[in-house]
Amino acid sequence: MQRTYCFMGHGSVGAVVGARMRELGLQPVNYASDADVVFTYYASQGQLEDAFFAETGLVQACTPGTLLVDLSPSTPAFARELNAVAVVSDLVPVEAPLVVGDPVLSCALSDKRNLACFAAGNDDAVEAALPLLRALCDEVSVAGGAGSAQLARASYTLQMLSQLVSAVESEALYRAVRATDAPFAGTAEHVGAATPLAEQVLEAVAEKRFEGEFTVEMLMAEVAAAIGAADDAEVILPQAEACQHMLELLAVVGGADLSPAALALVYGDEASCAEAGLDWTRAEVAFGPSEDEDDDYDYDDCDYEDDGSCGCGCDHDHGGYGCSLN
Repeated sequence: MQRTYCFMGHGSVGAVVGARMRELGLQPVNYASDADVVFTYYASQGQLEDAFFAETGLVQACTPGTLLVDLSPSTPAFARELNAVAVVSDLVPVEAPLVVGDPVLSCALSDKRNLACFAAGNDDAVEAALPLLRALCDEVSVAGGAGSAQLARASYTLQMLSQLVSAVESEALYRAVRATDAPFAGTAEHVGAATPLAEQVLEAVAEKRFEGEFTVEMLMAEVAAAIGAADDAEVILPQAEACQHMLELLAVVGGADLSPAALALVYGDEASCAEAGLDWTRAEVAFGPSEDEDDDYDYDDCDYEDDGSCGCGCDHDHGGYGCSLN
């Protein structure tokens, strides 16, 4: 009997899953209740929760024995919760969050050599999922019990994010000084790369390759999951939180569907941003002064307390993008 599969979630990942499963001879079906295997990938943990736990979600819709392979980024705590509920419902859950090697590659998802994943869950469940995951990814690392794959993915995301942002910022500084300071005009046009990933990012920025299958929206989901894991463990990640704000800003101005290399545009000129389809007026609407703010107020006159708060009684917040009313 031919095995069947169903995919739910992000269309770009669904296309890749479909191509790989057809190569294995699995037949696609439209409904999870008819599938032997259900793959999921969502770029939001809220969407993921709804997909599994809503009144008509997968926990209720799937028949006993269905293999559930979640490729999404989420927190270890949510992965353990999902595993427990699915097992009680006689389902077979496996967490297998995807990892992209080169996040700025145009075919970051469809090139199998660029995809890896961590796999976790009960031993029998992971064993059943391994042939499918190896067809999808170039490298599959078995992490252990429920939650361990998401923890490993979070650690990888934080390292990748650090290299990505540092490469973009180093290029922004190098380019700005070279363009405005005459003694540096004769130096090399681009800065060198410190790591292979930084080299890939800098090449994409230099070539203005801001389109790709792995998007800012997907990276935001990974970063949010990593920060969520840190919150659960009562660990503060200042660098990740700062990077998250930058990604949110890029998404607001129209960059959610661009490659993460588009972070360089945040430091670029207005013409380059417009060429890439970014609209900075959206940032003014999202982060600018509220309608209730007195535009004539001079915030330079504010008197700050020792703890950094404003003691002038003007009831506003000096953090974040600009100064906005509470």
